[in-house]
Amino acid sequence: MNLPYAPRELVGTDGKPCFGLYRGVTVGFGWDALAAPFLPGGFSRRLRHKRWHFVTLSTDELFCGLAIVDAGWVHSAFAYAFDRTRREVVASVSPIGLPGVSASVGTHACAPCRFRSGGGGIDIELHPHGQGGYQLRLQARNFRIDALYRGKSQRLLAVRQVEGGTVHATQKSTALRLSGVVHAGGRSYCLDGGIASFDYSNGMLGRTSDWHWVSAHSREVGINLQAGYFGASENALWLDGAIIPLGAARFDAQGTQPLTPWRVRTDDGLVDLQFTPEGMRRDVKQLLLASSRLRQQFGTFEGWVKAAPDAPVREVRRLTGLTEEYRARW
Repeated sequence: MNLPYAPRELVGTDGKPCFGLYRGVTVGFGWDALAAPFLPGGFSRRLRHKRWHFVTLSTDELFCGLAIVDAGWVHSAFAYAFDRTRREVVASVSPIGLPGVSASVGTHACAPCRFRSGGGGIDIELHPHGQGGYQLRLQARNFRIDALYRGKSQRLLAVRQVEGGTVHATQKSTALRLSGVVHAGGRSYCLDGGIASFDYSNGMLGRTSDWHWVSAHSREVGINLQAGYFGASENALWLDGAIIPLGAARFDAQGTQPLTPWRVRTDDGLVDLQFTPEGMRRDVKQLLLASSRLRQQFGTFEGWVKAAPDAPVREVRRLTGLTEEYRARW
């Protein structure tokens, strides 16, 4: 199945969203053109509009995650570096900023993003770099990232209605070629030859959101699975340069304690993987009117995938990625 190309604009001339699953990149997250009932009115619109850009950087010895979030009435960010050899988070920041001041999340996945916390000494910048590339810089005292990632692999775009909100869209990449350096934990880590991937999301969400998410990518295979606020809308497999839509995902923890294996499957029979965590990071934010709880586990996936129900099994070995559990009242 070949997915249609992403539309340039996600809102039609009739004010209705262009719901669907697409390949390619769009720059037209133009929610201002939405018609009723998709566009919230007045102050509710600002509260419901959420945007974030999340990036992972991985090598054999390091895994990094970084996000810039504009939740409408509050801005936030986080970044961490996990040493895979030492099985230890060696650097981590999680600032909260002022709305309209601290963060700027681009209007689409190819636009610049920035978070700045003057008092906290944290500066994060994400800029387009060449055709399909990005430059990422972070400065936070003894934690620094200077990374460049690029690639021509197909981008995934999903546009759907969401429960409790109106419309949401997400743009995902699979593996991008990575280079650069990370300074963390008193040493330097070379990123050359590693893998990067990103998740850009933009929509009108409800007062509460929760999800489970899997993101794992190599040059041969990529997997994006979600269960929660967006249903199975963004579930996809990258294989042999093609994007293959997937069915609903099932996440089964193999134990009650953190850092126990998970089994990850899809109901169409195209994915059956076991995730073995190497490490974990929790991020809890509690504000007066809102809260968020994030748990990301990073490690490797083993098992198999298939391009179609009658296609041969493709083995997956030591595929690096993460599982995420998130719940927010925002």
